[in-house]
Amino acid sequence: MKTNRAALLGGAALGLAGLIAAGGYALNAASGPSVAIDADDIGGVVLNPGGQPEAGVWVIAETKDLDVRYIKIVVTDDQGRFVVPDLPQANYSVWVRGYGLVDSDKTTSAPGATLNLTAKPAPSEHAAAQYYPAAYWYSMMKIPGKEEFGPGKSFPANVTQDVYLDTIKSNGCVGCHQLGQLSTRTIPEQFLKEQGGVHSDAWLRRIQSGQAGVQMIGLAAGLLGGGQFKYFGEWTERVAKGESPSQKPQRPQGAERNIVVTLRDWMNEKQYLHDLIASDRRDPTVNAYGPIYGSPEYSSNNIPILDPVKNTTTLFPAPVRDEDAPIALGPGHAAGAHALLPSAYWGEEDIWDTRVNNHNSMIGKDGRVWMAATFRAPNNPAFCKAGSDHPSAKVFPIDRTNRNITVFDPKTKDYKFVDTCFGTHHLQFAYDENDTLWTSGGGPVVGWLNTKMFDETGDSAKSQGWTPLVLDTNGNGKRDAGWVEPNQAVDPTKDKRILAGFYAVMPNKVDGSIWGSWRNASGAVVRLAPGSNPNETALAEIYNVPAPGFGVRGADIDSKGVVWVSLSSGHLGEFDRSKCKGPLNGPTATGDHCPEGWTMHKYPGPGFEGLGDNSVESIYYSWGDQHNTFGLGNDVPMSTGNLNDGIIAYSGGQMVVLRVPYPLGFYAKGFDGRIDDPNAGWKGRGLWVANGDRTPWLIEGGKGSKPLAAHFQLRNNPLEK
Repeated sequence: MKTNRAALLGGAALGLAGLIAAGGYALNAASGPSVAIDADDIGGVVLNPGGQPEAGVWVIAETKDLDVRYIKIVVTDDQGRFVVPDLPQANYSVWVRGYGLVDSDKTTSAPGATLNLTAKPAPSEHAAAQYYPAAYWYSMMKIPGKEEFGPGKSFPANVTQDVYLDTIKSNGCVGCHQLGQLSTRTIPEQFLKEQGGVHSDAWLRRIQSGQAGVQMIGLAAGLLGGGQFKYFGEWTERVAKGESPSQKPQRPQGAERNIVVTLRDWMNEKQYLHDLIASDRRDPTVNAYGPIYGSPEYSSNNIPILDPVKNTTTLFPAPVRDEDAPIALGPGHAAGAHALLPSAYWGEEDIWDTRVNNHNSMIGKDGRVWMAATFRAPNNPAFCKAGSDHPSAKVFPIDRTNRNITVFDPKTKDYKFVDTCFGTHHLQFAYDENDTLWTSGGGPVVGWLNTKMFDETGDSAKSQGWTPLVLDTNGNGKRDAGWVEPNQAVDPTKDKRILAGFYAVMPNKVDGSIWGSWRNASGAVVRLAPGSNPNETALAEIYNVPAPGFGVRGADIDSKGVVWVSLSSGHLGEFDRSKCKGPLNGPTATGDHCPEGWTMHKYPGPGFEGLGDNSVESIYYSWGDQHNTFGLGNDVPMSTGNLNDGIIAYSGGQMVVLRVPYPLGFYAKGFDGRIDDPNAGWKGRGLWVANGDRTPWLIEGGKGSKPLAAHFQLRNNPLEK
């Protein structure tokens, strides 16, 4: 029997888009050589009804005997063999799922058993399609042609086809939840009945449901002018009439068959998780075998904590400092304090109730958890405002902010408040002696916290700073006072301030610069060189995304200083500043001066018809595996495959899909790598990912489903135990 520690590291499976066609294929050996297992494994072979092996299908083992629901998934090899490794002692339901199949009968088993499982071929293409990733169903939607945009057309005059796509993909609809899964490609019956069976009207009713209704209707009826309801309605009506995707996924092959994914549920059935954190980005051996911390964002004040060794969960109720700290919902936020219209799942109940609004967390070198969270009313203290002698306030005073920084010590349960003037959203530690914590979410400024100074003094004001983003458009190599404002034309004798608020924030270990991603219809990445005194010396550079890319969202930087960014165009954007040929400052260096620095890598999966070679994939965030925590190598960029039910890694010039085939509808938002034991091979490392859908009840299993934490690991072969 392996130790509990080894059991943690057993991992779980995922599907990668490979080169094998759906459906079983025959090999002569009916069952192949025997499968070697240990006392805490389940192994065996999957055969089709004709006795031939089924390669590249998933074997799923699930138990509810533990404190958390526990699921482990692996993929069969060429001879249909499988090993589900390192299972905690419990009774498991085991079954087969795969492309070209419907689910097999479930077998009750326990660790130490060897099973012969019989796959079930799908009786029809429509039945087989029910197991496809959401992308294949979403690709069925018709996209209005370019001729349908412009003054007097179906959409507001400022909406182009790219803006439309950006809004129904990464920076709109799919930014919060998956589209294309069963629950979104169909409409609740009560809404159809209310609207007389008209799908377009039912969509208008549907998106006004719950506390997210205000935001959804704002995008749909405001930005897009309601023109998209026709296309959404046509899509779901065709699905309701029995139409299936014309494109089909391929079974896992190669490295995809070596993936093991372990899923555990946590939090609760009403409140979602945005993110999780497992270790220190700079040293992923920090917090080895330790707890995983969730970020519930708008849903709750409770910070969920998962112990993956004991398979237990607890909650830490994060406090606020001030009694008048308001609920972090309503105006100024991305969710309402109350349901706009009743939900098909929760009626008029307000299920989100946070004041803390913890969006994103980072673990420091000592294991403490730093959070982008709030604890007070938005009005800033006097040291942030005009008239203050704070060095940053003298340059750029700030009156209000909606989110600050807090720090939690898991050992003592101590929770401290850092009163920042600037807003926070995502956090990242720099590679410096002060353990500087850089933040996004500051709008017109980029803010930072000297955590070493804060620990020594407890002085929030003294330990923080912020700077506006100023381009060196006069080309003299320094930042000068009297810059041109964002709404003014470039003056070649002056510098220029820009509005390009950071969404992602990325400290560069190579040169100490800080990078950010800027969300808008086209998008850009921004470089900030802090200089010796960032309040007065920080200089920015901006690099716009060139066609065919558009729609920046999350991004990360690798250890060589190359930026990888998620794009609504269906691309992973790669930006390498070292490839720039022209001047990086001066009057022409305002965004379009380095197209040669960009390379576009199309994400896998189907595309929308009529748009040429494209991918429907709508990525929320990208992350760089600087330390080979997963196993594909150093600096492999990974993206949240939000319509491919998992994670997409770009390795060796190819896209590798780490799919979660059960429950259908897995939707990642945040992830982190951790090395629990650098000497334990694949069992000592892995990727931790949160199922971050704001509506966890839309996943397979429906109402009552909880958010999931996924642990992805990569074996050397499909039978390694």
